[in-house]
Amino acid sequence: MTPSQPAIVLRRGDTGSAVDDVCDRLRLTGDLPDDPSGPDSRHPALYDDRVEQAVKSFQQRRGLLVDGTVGPSTYAVLHGARWSLGDRVLSHIPGRFLEGDDVSSLQRRLGELGFHLGKVDGIFGPETERAVRAFQAGVGLADDGTVGPETMKAFLGLRRSVSGGSATALREREHLRHSGHSLTGRTIVIDPGHGGPDRGVHGSHGLVEADLVLDIARRIEGRLSAHGVNVVFTRTEATEGGSEEQRAAFANTCSADLVLSLHCDHSVHPAARGVAAFFYGAQAHGGWSTIGEHFSDLVLREVVARTGLLDCRAHPRTWPLLRRTRMPAVRLDIGYLSHPDDAVLLSSSATLDRIAEGVVVALQRTYLGEADTAQTGVLGLEDLRRHLDAMRAAHTNR
Repeated sequence: MTPSQPAIVLRRGDTGSAVDDVCDRLRLTGDLPDDPSGPDSRHPALYDDRVEQAVKSFQQRRGLLVDGTVGPSTYAVLHGARWSLGDRVLSHIPGRFLEGDDVSSLQRRLGELGFHLGKVDGIFGPETERAVRAFQAGVGLADDGTVGPETMKAFLGLRRSVSGGSATALREREHLRHSGHSLTGRTIVIDPGHGGPDRGVHGSHGLVEADLVLDIARRIEGRLSAHGVNVVFTRTEATEGGSEEQRAAFANTCSADLVLSLHCDHSVHPAARGVAAFFYGAQAHGGWSTIGEHFSDLVLREVVARTGLLDCRAHPRTWPLLRRTRMPAVRLDIGYLSHPDDAVLLSSSATLDRIAEGVVVALQRTYLGEADTAQTGVLGLEDLRRHLDAMRAAHTNR
């Protein structure tokens, strides 16, 4: 399991045993070369520019938020990076899941052998335990769900049985194909970022991120509800959503089909502007959400076509909300409140309506799959409804 994480965020200028620990881990990952003039036991490591750059290097490689500080998310991944498959015994500990690179390797190996375990997320949870038990039973071992020496020996003698791409991606696409084209009856969790005393970033025209994304979330909710979708918010005006881990856990309890997290951005660089999307992707370990990537691409194109916001592309990340949800999750960063043009657009109610419509159209197009041949930015919600009715009629007349 991940050890006790720093009670405070570590950043440049800090010193002490916690910084020593982080430096040791960064040396193990190869991000912080040994310093011949480094500290000894009487002079603990200093979180200087060299350490900050090493942290940024690690964060960039691991799809984390690249801010050069070590908070709970970065520390958890940094700790997990020290383990290779076979270094320790792996098992499911309810409420205190083991995490690490060795778990990711195990999950990828199980997927290649044809065992279903959900997302390759580096977390040894109940689904991973079930896959391990199924593997053990299949090779004649005691199905105790624990990956020890005997189970590791059995792994070494087997080749992958799933070919033609990522096993997880293949299963995700097949699940989507069998789930049908309609949005009706689905559960979508919308996560308006921040909330409570955390107001997020501020911009001109009186824009406040927490209020703006909640406004957009409500506009999306109204349109989805009209299509028979069950919409659940992680927070409201009067409640807080908690940490990303807590929001992900909440979405999992809802058995949602998809999670959409809404944010805005801010930068000291005056030219920074536009809309970006993020989905779960850890390519080094085979963790990749195909549906998340597809929806990210669709929602960006629909929003850009309707609003004129700059397309800042879709990017794979391992942020907790994206990694810990059992269903596809996407984060949409809608404009920079620090950029005057973006702020003007986002202060318009008409723009917010266009964003909401773009999100709903992108959701519907995600579930159309190969039947989606529409041009981006031209379909309205009624167009999609008529298209679905035509598809059902054609299927009935076969």
